[in-house]
Order: sequence, then C-alpha cells, then structure tokens
Amino acid sequence: MTNTKTITKTVLLLSFVSLFTDMASEMLYPVMPLYLHQIGFTIVGIGLLEGVAEAIAGLSKGYFGTWSDNIAKRMPFVRFGYALSAISKPMMALLASFWGIFFARTTDRIGKGIRTGARDAVLAGEATPETIGEVFGFHRAMDTLGAVFGPAIAMAFLMFFPGDYHNLFLWAFIPGTAAIVITFLIKEKKAKKGKARQFTSFKAFYNYWIIAPAAYKKTALPLLVFALFNSSDVFLLLKLKEAGMEDYVLIANYIIYNAAYALCAYPAGIMADKYGFKKVLVAGLLCFVVVYALMSFNTNYFVFTGLFIVYGFYAAATESVAKAWLLKSVGKESSAAAIGTFTGFQSIALLLASTFAGILWYNFGSMVTLLCSAAITFIVVVYIHFKTD
Repeated sequence: MTNTKTITKTVLLLSFVSLFTDMASEMLYPVMPLYLHQIGFTIVGIGLLEGVAEAIAGLSKGYFGTWSDNIAKRMPFVRFGYALSAISKPMMALLASFWGIFFARTTDRIGKGIRTGARDAVLAGEATPETIGEVFGFHRAMDTLGAVFGPAIAMAFLMFFPGDYHNLFLWAFIPGTAAIVITFLIKEKKAKKGKARQFTSFKAFYNYWIIAPAAYKKTALPLLVFALFNSSDVFLLLKLKEAGMEDYVLIANYIIYNAAYALCAYPAGIMADKYGFKKVLVAGLLCFVVVYALMSFNTNYFVFTGLFIVYGFYAAATESVAKAWLLKSVGKESSAAAIGTFTGFQSIALLLASTFAGILWYNFGSMVTLLCSAAITFIVVVYIHFKTD
C-alpha cells in the first residue's frame, strides 16, 4: 500500500502520464534495432542515431528547465513535451527513411527535453526532503510498468503479424494520446519565480552548472562519467541477437527487465530516504558492473534472463535515486534547471557512449565493448563510495 499523504493526486496523475507514454515508447524500443536493420541501418548507424537523438534532447533539457523556473510555469512544458513524443510514434512508420527516422526520433527526444525538468520539478514540489526518494521511486515504478505492458503488447502483436513493424508504430499512438489527455487533469500550482536569470541564448542549457551548489556538482560529476560509458540498452538486446536468440526472446527478456525495474523502483526510493542515497546508488551501480561483465561472454538463455533481472534492480536503484539525491542539494525554485542541466549533460554523454560503443563493437566485438563499460563503472563506484557525502 502507498502512503496517500506522500503520493498525492498530482504525483499519481503524472505517474499515469508517464506509464502511458512509456507504454507507447516501449512497444517500439525492443524492436527498434530490428526495424532499423530492416530498413538498412548498420550497427554503427544505430549507435549514432540513438546518440545524436539523445544529445539533441540533452541540449534542450537545461534550456527548457531554466525557462520553466524563470516563468514559474510547469504544466505547459509537460503537456507540449508529451504531445511531441506521442506524435513521433506514427512518424516512425510514415517516414521510413534515414532522415525520416532521424526526424521522428529527434522529435520524440526534444519532447522529452521540453518536459523532463518541468515534470521533475512538479514531483519535487509535491515532496519533502524526507519523502523525495519515495515520490520519485513511485513515479519511476509507474513509468516502468509502461515498459512492461508496452513490450508485452508488441510481442503479442508480432506473434500474429510477424515483422509488421509499420503498423505496430501506428498503434503506439493510442497510449501516447491517453497520456496527453491526462496532463489536462493536473492543475498548475502557483510557484515562486526563480532569480533573475533570464537567459536569452541557447547557452542556457549549461548556465545553471556555473551557479550550481558545490554539493550538486560533487554528486553529478561521477554520475556523468558513468554516463559516458553507459550506452543505449539497444546494445544489450543486440548481444542477445548475436547469441542466436529469437526476436520473441529479446522482447521477453526486455519485459522481465522492466518488470524487475518496476517492482524495485518504489522500494528503492523508500530505502534511499531511510538509509541514504549513496548506499542505494552504489548497490545499483555494482549490479551494472556484474551484468555487463557476465553478459560480455554469456550465451546461455537462462543466465541472460537472470542478468536482466539484476539489471532491473540496477535501473531502479540509480535512475530516480540519482535525481532525488541531486534535488536535495538545490532549492525548489531552481529544481527544473538543476534536473534539466544534469539530464541534458547525461544525454550528451549518451551520444558519445552510444557512438563509441558502436565503433568499439564493430572493430573489437561485443565482449570488449561490454567489459570496457563494466571496468569504468567499477572505478566510478569506488570514487562515489570514498569521495562523496
């Protein structure tokens, strides 16, 4: 049972918005590399596409987060951002060319860039310092339930219509539309305007970093180093494909991963509030190290399934926990800029990580690629354990 005093109506509605949006996105994500291969993308091209799309979104997150803080408005950014993500799904089917896919993926990621800071600021505004981990954990759990339902729907669809990725992308518009409708049920709270930091140029995406508290930077830096070696999960799905697994096995393992993620996210948030954000985050990153190291040479189906379960705990113990930890070090009036800046730099790091992973995989194979990520992450874990508060 959830604590109704902590999980307010606004938190619940935003969580359902994320659930439906993620359902739409995750109907497509596990089949994305298969679809891209079908229309002629190479492994390097897939890595570059994912990285560039995320980087473009990243450049917008700090900018729109700062804009939201400056005008003390959240919901217009939330609504428009989710709307862009919804319309990008059918675009993937209707614009089946390199530049068409690039435009659709960029539209989706810009939508995420517009909404991320403002949405997380709304969540932070509903929490106290003692409950912020729980609020973000609950939201992440609901969001990730969409990543369970979405691939399950995709798997059922492809069982009846094998290889029909085109129509699957069109059907994904339905849950995306439901998410947009729910955003209009959320009422905007009056918020205190931020300090007079009216950035007029696009460099607003990094300006918050200059004035951010030292505690924020100290926590963010090692997490950004980790992001530089945390490439898209598409590469883990390609590892299963390389091991000879059928398409339905890829999707099934992806569902298992997201189910573990959804089940662990809320408890992880509560544990972070109770025992400390650093302890939970370090445990999650150690799970990442184990998964990448073992997956680098594994070929057994059952081991893959076990590793995806552990990977679900890694995601639950890091994604929302990292945001909540960062937000504890900043004021609520600058929370959108703080999250927008951090997730923006994360997205740029993903561009580098995914591109580098694609090149490394192409030249040296999957084992070297995955072991490299595991080794660097272990170094980050040691740094966080000994050097952060």
